[in-house]
Amino acid sequence: MSRPKLSDALRTAKVLFERPALEAAIARIADELRAAYADGEVPVYLTVMNGAMPFAAQLAFALGERGLDLEFDYLHATRYRGETHGADLVWKHRPETPLQGRKVLLVDDILDEGHTLLEIRRWCEAQGAAEVRIAVLTRKLHDRCVAGIHADHVGVELPDAFVFGYGMDYYEQGRNLPAVYALGD
Repeated sequence: MSRPKLSDALRTAKVLFERPALEAAIARIADELRAAYADGEVPVYLTVMNGAMPFAAQLAFALGERGLDLEFDYLHATRYRGETHGADLVWKHRPETPLQGRKVLLVDDILDEGHTLLEIRRWCEAQGAAEVRIAVLTRKLHDRCVAGIHADHVGVELPDAFVFGYGMDYYEQGRNLPAVYALGD
């Protein structure tokens, strides 16, 4: 079975946020994080692959412009595996940086229901992280978020729709689109 085409989805998709609005949200998050890490401690900056890559790169540069140093690592954990509905979490790569006693910043593209981020945060805490903050580019507005998870820093809020672009995928396509789209009918 062939996967749906991104070009077909784009014909009916609605642009929710264009790049300038997303860049402004990233700058605001960078200001918040600079204040949160004012003690001078270098946090472990964990990018949740693959979706967070565009947001994480821009946020990291914005933090560097504000004088905040970061220790980079990444993780790859997914529930979607190219589908539109999640299943059990699969770890493809765990961070190699020791987290014991460290401040950790988890950076992800979206907080939807929160299953993935909750498991990742719990894993960081089990590794001995002293603090775990979560920054997401987007958060969906609905009442299905699992108990015990929230984002400390949110770029923009989205309607409860299937979204893609700016790191988020449409059947593993469209992550590099410079805007966030909602799938049309």
